[in-house]
Amino acid sequence: MPYEVDFLNVSTIGLESSPVADALAGLRANEARYFKNKYDHTFTVVPAGEAEATVAWVSEILSEERDLTIASPALEATEFEVDGIRMAYVFYESGLSINVMYTLADAGKRAVGFKLSDGMDVPEELAARFKFARQKSKLAGTIRGSFFVIKGEY
Repeated sequence: MPYEVDFLNVSTIGLESSPVADALAGLRANEARYFKNKYDHTFTVVPAGEAEATVAWVSEILSEERDLTIASPALEATEFEVDGIRMAYVFYESGLSINVMYTLADAGKRAVGFKLSDGMDVPEELAARFKFARQKSKLAGTIRGSFFVIKGEY
């Protein structure tokens, strides 16, 4: 059953097992607000077990592009298309959020973004490879983020 993320009344539903559940819920709500305001898209998520194809697609890109495997278990995921862009999000128990922006048109922008919930440490698998910039959010506190450009076809 999809959960419609409410950015007005932030809830930890589905994220309770995370040690930074409140911050991760704020991060998820921040993404929901962005897509509602920019694309009028309602951001919904499902448990990772119901989105195995999405989690596998994100994992494949991480593995093929950067030889990365995320150690934390995935809690929730979503995949949708807006404005010719295939978007995928995976929210992990550690507080990490990974999104894939994959423009469907040839030669379009394609990237993987990492966002760290307020209060979490940088995951060991990412620490030596990426620098994280800070961003303030009313919903999520301080978000640290990084990204890389996707070079292959997926």
